[in-house]
Amino acid sequence: MPKGLNVHTEIGPLKKVMLHRPGLDMVYFGDEDFDRVWFHDALYLERAQEEHDRFAELLRQEGAEVLYLEDLLKEALDADPDARGEFTNTYLAESRLPGKEYAAAAREFLDSIEDTGEFVKRVFRGIRRKEVELPHRSAHTLAELDATKDDPDSLIDPLPSSYFTRDAFAVVGNGVNMSHMYHYNRNRETLLGETIFTHHPEYRGVPLWYDRKSSFHTEGGDVLNFGRHTLAVGLSQRTEAAAIDQMAQNMFWGDEECEIEEILAFKIPASYAFMHLDTVFTQVDVDKFTVHPNILGTLKVYRLTPGATKGEVRIAEIDDTLEHILEKALGIDSVQLIECGGGDPVLAAREQWNDGSNTLCVKPGVVCVYERNVVTNDLLCKNGMKLLVVPSAELSRGRGGPRCMSMPFWREEI
Repeated sequence: MPKGLNVHTEIGPLKKVMLHRPGLDMVYFGDEDFDRVWFHDALYLERAQEEHDRFAELLRQEGAEVLYLEDLLKEALDADPDARGEFTNTYLAESRLPGKEYAAAAREFLDSIEDTGEFVKRVFRGIRRKEVELPHRSAHTLAELDATKDDPDSLIDPLPSSYFTRDAFAVVGNGVNMSHMYHYNRNRETLLGETIFTHHPEYRGVPLWYDRKSSFHTEGGDVLNFGRHTLAVGLSQRTEAAAIDQMAQNMFWGDEECEIEEILAFKIPASYAFMHLDTVFTQVDVDKFTVHPNILGTLKVYRLTPGATKGEVRIAEIDDTLEHILEKALGIDSVQLIECGGGDPVLAAREQWNDGSNTLCVKPGVVCVYERNVVTNDLLCKNGMKLLVVPSAELSRGRGGPRCMSMPFWREEI
């Protein structure tokens, strides 16, 4: 298999992809914790794992090597004797512990786990208060005092959304857009990716087009590769305009050589229903896209290109139809938009809620879809697509589809 990263399109034959199999990170929180852990349902874990295993098997059957986030993190931590200490320092600093005594107790607990694989499982699972010996002396801060009162059972929250491996970073060309996540609990997921790209023998030192420490939030679901030189980015609830400005600076004028010469910023409604650009449309073939009909006619699109002098970025608003914008970006004569739910407003809303537009293209004309989106799937079949159907009774309840659950590391060129 090829080494490193190589992703220039959304549809090139998928050769290597990263997933995260749901585990106990999905278990140790209750409904009262939903807003804090940023996951809004309680999944039946065993069934979710069965569905996820089927997803992975479908990808393997199409010739893709499946990597697991948890394995890559373990390998990265084992590869460098300093990596685990650095990781633990940042992980604890970003876990919002209520005072130094609590941080010390959590550190002692984590340091007691000798096996790296078990340590990684605990990173995803979090730490419950009853698992550690917490300080009993008088509190020195209000945060410590409050932590002894009606506080959640969790000392360090789990990372239940981490099976959406698309969000924490995005591979662009031979480099990576690290995310600064919208919600603070999810931002710890980006630390996992940063550790891999800093310490893993196969991936360390890849170019970074965006830094997780940047001030403005952005997420990988808003990043679509339209070609070697063109990138689409959603200006959305989860990705700020200032983040796209910074991407443009880094890609056009940064120290690392980047092939991107044009960024198309698609402004989409800032709402949970349209949280990322890939919940609005995804590419399924050379000339075909799934699309949510509610955004047709409402999109504003901005084109960012390098200016004449170093550091200059030109910005122009594009006043055109989505079809024409996509045709020009892809350099083809025509595109076909396949409407989620067949364009029916009620069916479209239902199937978009279950990520009918969030497909993962494995090769041109071959896409992974959730089985429950029967109307959209039927349309895809009628338009000549081969469907890899993922069982989705549990996985879909996390509000993300096959594209959300996958991060391509290598696609062949088309």
